[in-house]
Amino acid sequence: LLVSKDLGKHLLEVEDLLQKHGLLEADISAQTERVQALNAAALKFSELEGYQPCDPQIICNRVNHVQTCLEELEELAAKRRKELEDSRQLWTFFQEMEEAEAWIREKEKILAAKTCGRDLSSVMTLTNKHKTMLGELGNRRALLHQTMKKGEKILAKKSFSSVGIQEKMREVCLRWKKLEEVTGLHQQRLEDALNFFQFSAETDDLVAWLQDTYRIVSSDDFGHDDYSSQALLRKHRAVVDEVEKHRAAVLSLRKQLALLAPDHRQGVDVQIRVVEVEQLYGEVAEVAVLRTQWLQDALAVYRMFSEVHACEVWVDEKEQWLEKMEVPEELDEVEVVQHRFESLDQEMNSVMGRILDVNQVVQQLVDGGHPSSDEVRSCQDHLNSRWNRVVELVENKKSQLSSVLKIQNFLLEC
Repeated sequence: LLVSKDLGKHLLEVEDLLQKHGLLEADISAQTERVQALNAAALKFSELEGYQPCDPQIICNRVNHVQTCLEELEELAAKRRKELEDSRQLWTFFQEMEEAEAWIREKEKILAAKTCGRDLSSVMTLTNKHKTMLGELGNRRALLHQTMKKGEKILAKKSFSSVGIQEKMREVCLRWKKLEEVTGLHQQRLEDALNFFQFSAETDDLVAWLQDTYRIVSSDDFGHDDYSSQALLRKHRAVVDEVEKHRAAVLSLRKQLALLAPDHRQGVDVQIRVVEVEQLYGEVAEVAVLRTQWLQDALAVYRMFSEVHACEVWVDEKEQWLEKMEVPEELDEVEVVQHRFESLDQEMNSVMGRILDVNQVVQQLVDGGHPSSDEVRSCQDHLNSRWNRVVELVENKKSQLSSVLKIQNFLLEC
């Protein structure tokens, strides 16, 4: 049993042989105690004085022979245990290498079947799964490194043929290297897909914002009075600021596109998409400028109407006063009226300045092709006509006063 060359053909068989060898070692240990007791008893016969049933030398030789045989048996047992433990170490190494190969084959199949996703959500899910796999890869790498060290120790002992061990180590190392390459390529593809879908999502968000902004800046609501037009203009200026802030994002699209993987950036659809975004932004910016002008024109119109209304209120008041006023015949009363006309002249100079400003604004609106040019021109003509009427009434009343004043002075001289 101890000189057997059967060291097992796989790990389970070696474990079974070790278990049997343990039983044999226990048996040898038990026999050792028995042999020692028998040898001690036999040696007593070699020490007898007088009658000796056997030659003492024969007894000593017999005892030494039995002891030597026992020691040889113990050496054989120790040697076989070492051989079996070396065999267990060898087959443990091969089993761990087989497990590593099986794990590598499983991951190769998984990586071969994996896609890179069809949208941002699926890519992020796959990326998280890949991170988990990278963690498993790191753990398996550490285990494989330990197994490789075991193989190196077995080779250093030179207890077994090194050909199979070296071949297995070389084969597994090559497959592991290939797995890491495939893993790295898949990770790169996931990163490329993630960058592409993030770019697409950001582009879609930008397009949606531009479309909403286009609807806002192309509105035909310019307010219905001075206050509402000012409010709309304030809101529009905030929108214009946002449009300007998005300019950098639009301009950076081509730089972002250049950073994408060739398979993604060379697609016709994505290139067309970038051009569409640039064109849409140009339209939004252009319409925003136009709306700014339109709101300013509307505000100018409403302010002009407000100024016209104020002037016409003054004209109505003076027109009614002039039409109802009768030129007095008494000198004292004439002088009072004359002082009132002097104050009226000052008021007319002030109103005249305001009317000139109105005429200037109207001319600017007409020259700028304002859509309400006809209405504005009509309002201007009406105001100027009313003003001319007041000027005419004032001149007539002044003329009458002058005549009355001359008569009164003549009478006084007489």
